[in-house]
Parts: sequence; structure tokens; C-alpha cells
Amino acid sequence: MIGRPDEPASSGPSRPNQVRDQPVDSSHDLSSEQLLRQTRKAPRSGWRRALFVASGGSVNLGESAAELKRAELTARINQPLNGCYKIAMLSLKGGVGKTTITATLGSTLASLRGDRVVGVDANPDRGTLAQKIPLETSATVRHLLRDADRIHRYSDIRAYTSQSSSRLEILASEQDPAVSEAYSEADYRRTVNVLERFYNIVLTDCGTGLMHSAMKGVLDLAHSLVIVSSSSIDGARSASATLDWLDAHGYRELVSRSVAVINSVRPTAGKVDLERVATHFAARCRSVCWMPFDEHLEEGGEIDLDRLGHGARLAALELAATVADDFPHAVTWASR
Repeated sequence: MIGRPDEPASSGPSRPNQVRDQPVDSSHDLSSEQLLRQTRKAPRSGWRRALFVASGGSVNLGESAAELKRAELTARINQPLNGCYKIAMLSLKGGVGKTTITATLGSTLASLRGDRVVGVDANPDRGTLAQKIPLETSATVRHLLRDADRIHRYSDIRAYTSQSSSRLEILASEQDPAVSEAYSEADYRRTVNVLERFYNIVLTDCGTGLMHSAMKGVLDLAHSLVIVSSSSIDGARSASATLDWLDAHGYRELVSRSVAVINSVRPTAGKVDLERVATHFAARCRSVCWMPFDEHLEEGGEIDLDRLGHGARLAALELAATVADDFPHAVTWASR
């Protein structure tokens, strides 16, 4: 029965054709999360994978703890990055594996990220960074500087770099010592000015001389440092001396953003208390990472991530993720 006009409105549930005061967006009820059954990701390796395949997919125990760890590290490595992030790889002492760590870190970043990663060999003493990947060109940084005004597209700059299967590119140093010694701070700044137009991450493999003419440009432009130490006493002392020099020359804030890498270049570390070494660097740097001895890295040839042992592969992921943790701060730091 229809009520009289002076009757109060019904307090019961509204009819379907009634106009509501506020429209309700119920599209979330049809979202993928609501409509699709949430299933575990299939395991990718080990006995869990074998069981999954043997059962035709009916038995899915999900990813192992190791796979979940790798996924977490990969997510950190893929943190968004605005602009070009510059990393300086440093060590006062030769033979600690700095160039190998540079190539391994660069390869790991390049293989997992969708953007472009390039390594620059700024070692004045016949740097070997270009030997860590297959050689595609004989061009060096000197050729790049000579032709800088003619480089307008990514396809132009690729004529001066070599690229590995991981997608890491390398810009080689000049192999003539007389010429490479002339590589100045201004030259380095011009090099980076060209590279940052085409690459999102630039790793600079520096020589052991902190007083080299290009070093001021390297440090002034760097967003972060990776300080490489061997697991020996003299290697740790040299790495600590590198931090002392940086502190004394106005780069203390940059040191606080650095990552120390303790690199086991020999099969055993002997009696050196590596925990104390790590504690020493942890008090001065943002983080400390380990690189275990690896037979493939010890060869000193081209770096192939697929040939790394399990421990070294995981350590490379840890290092790349630790470096990438600073990516969100890059814009603020670049404005210093």
C-alpha cells in the first residue's frame, strides 16, 4: 500500500531502484585478487621442483626458503631509480679483486634490471676491466671523448662499448700508459656527461692511486662507493687507509654511504678474524658484504654469472641488493 504524503519515510532496506545519497564503487569486488584463487608459486629447483613435475603439478609445496631469499634480493635490486646513479669502486691495494668485483656487481645489476648499466675503466695503469667481458670493439674512452660531439643516440655510443651476455657494457681505458696518464678530472667529467644521457648506472673502476688527476672528479660525482678489501691483514689495513684518506679530504659523508666488500681471493682466510674485520668496517660504512672464494672468479678471465658457485652467486645478489638499497636516496644526494 502506498503511504500518504505526510507519512514518514520507511526506515527499512532501500529498494533496488532507489537512488542512494552516495554512489558505492564495488569494482574492487571484481578485482583479480578477489576472483582468482591465490596459489603458491611453483618451485623452480631442487626436490620440490622434481616433486611438482612428477605429480603433474598437483603437489605444489611452494618455493623453498632459498628461492624466497633470491626473490627478495631480486626485488631489492629492481628498486626504481631516477636519473643516473654513479658508483666508484675503490681500493688502495692491488690484487684484492676490485676489478673482478666491479664486473661481477655490474653483471648482476645488468642481468636483473631492465635499464642500462655501464662500467668505466678509469685505471691509468693498463686497466683490465674490459677483459672481464667479450671484446666487441677496440675503441677506448679516448675515442669516446674525441667523438663526443657526434654521439646523439644510444646506437651511437654502442660503437665504443663492449657488451656481455649479462647486458653489462664496458668502456675500456686507454692501454698506452703515456696517453692514459693524461686522463684528467675534466676528461672524466666529460665522459660521465656523455654516459649519463644513455645509462642508468655507471660503475667506475678506479686505480689504486687516490691522487690520480681524475680521482677528484670520480669522487665528486659518485653517489656511493664500494670499498674492496681482501680477507688478509694488509688488505684490510689498506681498505681502512682508503677510508681514512677520504675522511681527511672532505668525503666523510660519502664514506658513510659506502659499502665495504671483504673479498676472499684465496681458498682459505687463515687465522684472520674476519668477524672483527667486518665489525671495523661496519662502524664506518653503510654496510659490509662478503664475497667467498670462487674458482671461476679466481681464473681472472671473463665473468660468466652462470659459472659462479652457489655461494658466490648468492653473495653477488646480496652485494647488488645492498648497493640498490641506496637508489631511493639518489636524487637527494645528487643535489649536494
